[in-house]
Amino acid sequence: MSVKDDIDEKASYGEKGDLEKTVVETLPVEESDTGRRCFLLFIHASAYRREVLAESDYTEEQYNKLKRKIDLYLLPLMWICYGVQQADKTSIGTQATFGLREDTHLVGQQYSWLTTIFYITYMCFEFPSNLILQRWKMGRTLSIYMIVWGVVVLCIGFAKNFKHLIALRALQGLAECCISPGFILVVGSWYKTREHASRALVFQSANAGFGIIAELVLYGIGKTGATHPDEQPWRYMSFFLGSLTIVVGILCLFLLGTPSEVRWLTPEERRMANARIVGNNTGHDTTGIKNWKWKQALECLTDPCFWFAGVNAFLSSVPNGGLTTFGSIINTTFGFTNLQVILLDIPRSLFSVVYFILIGLVTTRWKNLRLYFMAFSTIPPFVGFLGMSFLPNEHQYKWTKWGCYFMTVPFVISLFLAWTLIPSNTAGRTKRTLTSSFTFVGYCVGNMVGSQIFRAKDAPKYTSGTVVCAVCFGLEFLLLCMWRVIYVMRNRRRDRAMAGDGLSEEQRIRLGKELGEKDATDFENPYVRISCTSIYPRSH
Repeated sequence: MSVKDDIDEKASYGEKGDLEKTVVETLPVEESDTGRRCFLLFIHASAYRREVLAESDYTEEQYNKLKRKIDLYLLPLMWICYGVQQADKTSIGTQATFGLREDTHLVGQQYSWLTTIFYITYMCFEFPSNLILQRWKMGRTLSIYMIVWGVVVLCIGFAKNFKHLIALRALQGLAECCISPGFILVVGSWYKTREHASRALVFQSANAGFGIIAELVLYGIGKTGATHPDEQPWRYMSFFLGSLTIVVGILCLFLLGTPSEVRWLTPEERRMANARIVGNNTGHDTTGIKNWKWKQALECLTDPCFWFAGVNAFLSSVPNGGLTTFGSIINTTFGFTNLQVILLDIPRSLFSVVYFILIGLVTTRWKNLRLYFMAFSTIPPFVGFLGMSFLPNEHQYKWTKWGCYFMTVPFVISLFLAWTLIPSNTAGRTKRTLTSSFTFVGYCVGNMVGSQIFRAKDAPKYTSGTVVCAVCFGLEFLLLCMWRVIYVMRNRRRDRAMAGDGLSEEQRIRLGKELGEKDATDFENPYVRISCTSIYPRSH
């Protein structure tokens, strides 16, 4: 009888200690350390006989029916939530062209600090908020945060001076800090790895899709203000967005959450939802877990992909912070009016939605393309920012410079798709939480820097700011290439190790799922496949 057959026979009845002893005694001396480790892991996981869900418990037809129900409830809700958040966060740029700076007597860099303070509190409360998401019910936490920031946005409409604005923007950053990482965790708790990119892109497309709706409403408010300038239309923009956010937050209290939390699943559907994602090998969806694992935290420091995630977020967010704060203002320097700037943002948003849909469809149908799309999406904005930097602000270049501005649209893909790599390729709840937090720290710091590199003394062309943005995209392209090389090397190393472990594919799948259920990290679980570069198809 072979070692593997001996283990198969004993695994069905032996105790953990007996099984490990059998392995140690029967493994030949010349067996590699990797093979020995894989056998021991297999036996160790087999010894824990709590119920482990299996995808084979249900039919493909049952899973497809459940997936349609999940999509119907979650995707529209997350699309609206994310769209409202983006509109709340970025509306300050539009409000600035409708008198916010003049009516609140802002001078010098004070306007830039309204964005900087937002991301300072966003960053400071990012990690605590992620801990709350891990330890309390995710859906309820996100809903309460959303209602709070809706109240804050509403209050911005009553601000009279810089002190009022900076205090409210600080509170807004505190309240909004958990929505993006929270939604990434929600996607990871409901969907298979190959579905992460497409589902995340659905709600992230609201960045542009809902932006069209918001821009049309803000245009209507602004046009009314143009005929009645004493009414200060930027205040009514805050009243509208804040009220809408509160209503959506209340709706989320009843509908948003993980499979273990929501009320719109039956007990059997809840079990099916968990069984459906067990093949991800990244653990379960249960929130309310208080076990923090320092070993996983230390592992982050030795994982280059942890650092890539944070630095990539920083490089992508420097231009984002600049465009969010000064995009509308820059467009007026091309020669457009404030109302025209709102309307000209609509084709940018439409193109962004189409681009998101295209990438979502392609990454769902064909695997391992995410990093290619991410790298490509840095090239047009690199060229666009260089064009804005070196073309003069003269009437004959008005539309050419707007074309350069239009070319910046794809850059968000390199940030948003990087977020989807976290639930797909990072296993272990503590490690995933830390990676998510570090990514959003990079996101916050980048946006802070981006809001400050556009200095008042550089107006109206802001050349130094646009050049810095172009440099960031060049560096990001190089980083993304390195990131993919690391993933390819890691997968090939694991493939070589598995080629000599003596286990069948069925045993590897079983072991990978059991280790995932035990909250093993992607370093500890040799059967976690890097989804965007796997040489062989994933086994789910």
